[in-house]
Amino acid sequence: MRATVIDGTAVAKRILDETRQRAAKFERSHGRKPCLATVLVGDDPASHTYVRMKGNRCRTTGLDSRHHQLPQTAGTCQVVELVTELAHDDAVDGILVQHPMPAQIDEREVFEAITPDKDVDGVTLASFSAMALGGRGFQSCTPGGIMRLLDAYDVDPAGQHAVVIGRSPILGKPVGMLLLGRDATVTYCHSKTTNLSAVVAAADIVVAAVGRPELIKGDWIKPGAVVIDAGYNPGNVGDVEYRAAAERACLITPVPGGVGPTTIAVLLAQTVDAAERVTPS
Repeated sequence: MRATVIDGTAVAKRILDETRQRAAKFERSHGRKPCLATVLVGDDPASHTYVRMKGNRCRTTGLDSRHHQLPQTAGTCQVVELVTELAHDDAVDGILVQHPMPAQIDEREVFEAITPDKDVDGVTLASFSAMALGGRGFQSCTPGGIMRLLDAYDVDPAGQHAVVIGRSPILGKPVGMLLLGRDATVTYCHSKTTNLSAVVAAADIVVAAVGRPELIKGDWIKPGAVVIDAGYNPGNVGDVEYRAAAERACLITPVPGGVGPTTIAVLLAQTVDAAERVTPS
């Protein structure tokens, strides 16, 4: 068996093409483009690159992007004040606070300053509750992208055993909730899980989201399983031992080019969703 490679770039393109059409329709109806405001604190080069990529993608998709930069020395109150201003700005439809932030900042307090109707990155407690309970909130973007990849390749989670390795509040936990909402049986694994290889070996769907290069070995993968690698480590290495896993899985995401492209695509799609909800045509 050799796995079919899941083409995240192609799936993202379809999402962005649809988003571009919706953004253009919104602009014709309302005389302005949907607007995403980004907030970046500090000087982390990778964060600067991510924010710049998101701004460029906004422009090519027909959205406005407003960038706000705060110094490395900014405190929680300063960031919360900026986010609160954006939350009350009628010209802003969605807010993205780039993370991680400097150590002195309380990220959760900053995230909770985003009103649920503008939380297009799906980072607030309200958004997580909506994901868990099937509400109308916004999905965390990487988990939302993962679900779109599964749909694009006709993977129905219903009745499947999904193993999620990782329990972060914006990736591991919410993707498990989304899979559970689609009738999968979900097992969460983490740093204290014993006999991880045996748990993974029982999985029909594996979602690796732990941030440790090639932690998941290829020979752990159940023959015919679907492998979604949401890890991105130095050297373009994922959390899964790709080549060995591809010999056993039926579907697998590459790193890069798998999960990553859909994350930004979902962010922009949800920004247009936010604009349409506040000012419906």
